[in-house]
Amino acid sequence: MKKALALVGLLGVISCNTNNQDTPAVVGDNTEGIRDYKTYCNPIDIDYSYMSHYRAENKVSYRSGADPAVVNFKGRYYMFVTRSHGYWASDDMLNWKFIRPQSWYFHGTNAPAAAVYKDKLIVYGDPVGYGPVIETDNPELGDWKTNFAILHVPGQIQDPDLFIDDDGRVYLYEESSNLWPIRVIELDPDNYFVPIGEQKDLFTLEPDKHGWERFGQDHKSDLEPYIEGPWMMKHGDTYYLEYGAPGTQWNVYADGVRTSKSPFGPFEYAPYNPISYKPGGFLKGSGHGSTVQDNNGNYWHYATMAISVNYKFERRIGMYPAGFEENGQMYVNTAYGDYPHYLPDTKVDNHKHRFTGWMLLSYKKPVTTNSGVVTKEINVVDESDTGFMLEQIKDFQINKINDEEIRSYWVSEANNDSIYVEMDLKSKMNIKAVQINFQDYNSDIYGRPDTLRQQFVIQTSLDKINWETIADYSKNTRDMPHSYIELKKPVDARYIRYNHVYCTNEYLSISEFRVFGNGYGAKPSKPSNFKVVRQKDRRNADLTWDKDSKATGYVIYWGISKDKLNLSALMYDEPNYELRALTTNQSYYMQVESFNENGISEKSEIIYVE
Repeated sequence: MKKALALVGLLGVISCNTNNQDTPAVVGDNTEGIRDYKTYCNPIDIDYSYMSHYRAENKVSYRSGADPAVVNFKGRYYMFVTRSHGYWASDDMLNWKFIRPQSWYFHGTNAPAAAVYKDKLIVYGDPVGYGPVIETDNPELGDWKTNFAILHVPGQIQDPDLFIDDDGRVYLYEESSNLWPIRVIELDPDNYFVPIGEQKDLFTLEPDKHGWERFGQDHKSDLEPYIEGPWMMKHGDTYYLEYGAPGTQWNVYADGVRTSKSPFGPFEYAPYNPISYKPGGFLKGSGHGSTVQDNNGNYWHYATMAISVNYKFERRIGMYPAGFEENGQMYVNTAYGDYPHYLPDTKVDNHKHRFTGWMLLSYKKPVTTNSGVVTKEINVVDESDTGFMLEQIKDFQINKINDEEIRSYWVSEANNDSIYVEMDLKSKMNIKAVQINFQDYNSDIYGRPDTLRQQFVIQTSLDKINWETIADYSKNTRDMPHSYIELKKPVDARYIRYNHVYCTNEYLSISEFRVFGNGYGAKPSKPSNFKVVRQKDRRNADLTWDKDSKATGYVIYWGISKDKLNLSALMYDEPNYELRALTTNQSYYMQVESFNENGISEKSEIIYVE
């Protein structure tokens, strides 16, 4: 690190002011790697595994985390994720410890199911589509036991969910297909969890009625959509069967829900669908998830978010406040869903609204670096010509580092401790948090090596002469690919610098350098001239309003009742939005607000749409 600071000092850019009494407390990694935060920011910052199943074919290396099954076992949270060669445990939903179990699936799990049965955790997730339920009473050790009773249902088991009812009966829900419906079969817990009776078909997608179930980016593909990832919840006397659609690689990947008074159905389509939907912003998509109750009695929804650069199934995990309205309506709040939110143990007035109000300060601000841009071709699994993947973004210039698009990224031609990235926020801002999202460009890493780490120093300045260190991770030994750093106390600054020290990958690649806090200027005005016109295709509606020159972006809200506008979509820069997620025979209420780095405007009037 001395070399880096010396080199930058020679450039006349850094001059440390150590006599300033207002010097902020420096955030850095401690011995245990434990973060004492009040907030988190999606995607959750865990040591995502590198996928290995394409290594022999084309040496494409990428991280992924998808299909989270999160359960609360004896007050501790356990998260099981597709093909991760283990699982994570946490006491606070922020600090997640990866557990390498004593015994586990040799191929890793595929969309694993997990549930608490009596005093044990039970799991099913064999990628081959059949096998036994495994169990342990000590998940920290991971001495998983098998009973060798193979579950073999027609069509094999895809995207399973294990549900334990109040009476102790156990059910297996499953399917991932654009042909077959979600299915259920009861299991016998007193006889090695083998099936009881016949498997029952429950429901499939109806994209001709439900706009959000249509395939493709922004629901604009004619390919058949996929239904997958069932997850059963019971609230009161009602069964809520969540399901994912229409495809994990798209910005509109979402979770819907159907309800019943019986675990066997029939299940009624919820008119407020989808429940978990995030088509805009930095990280998009919020499907194939699970809902878990925390130790304070509140619900959280964990979901799959799309990157789809190195491969269409390159994904990350997000968590959102969730729950049930007084009338039983289920909700998942994804508004500003990739901005800082308060953690479960941080008290708030209303669990449904945990957004901190810390705004994005870095969007499209001037940014410079002393490193050239890589010119080498990318090595990816590109299926864009099939209609199952978006086209690659091949411009790796420095301005991709703060464009709020996770699929674009800056790639440095060098990787050493003299590289810096400097951003001009254009005026004094009050900085409260930073997030650095590293990307895998032509990486050659597979599985879970113990050497993964990112090392850097973050500095701020008001005048570009006197610099203060606000985060020092120069000796970090923890793998933090989505490094979210909550400052111990806010700091005023106009300039912010990322000083690179080390990363494990051959190429330094960053998809987004994000800065959060609040500006000292004016908020944008309430959106004016808000109008909604439903198209002839009733699944779609055109929302329009006047552009506000002071706005960074806009958020629209909609729902089926005036006081429950639980669904949202965020967009940057330009106003107007074509909403393609509506149900044909359903009326809606809609509203819009604008935002910038100084805060959020007053909401527009609510419009009723027949």
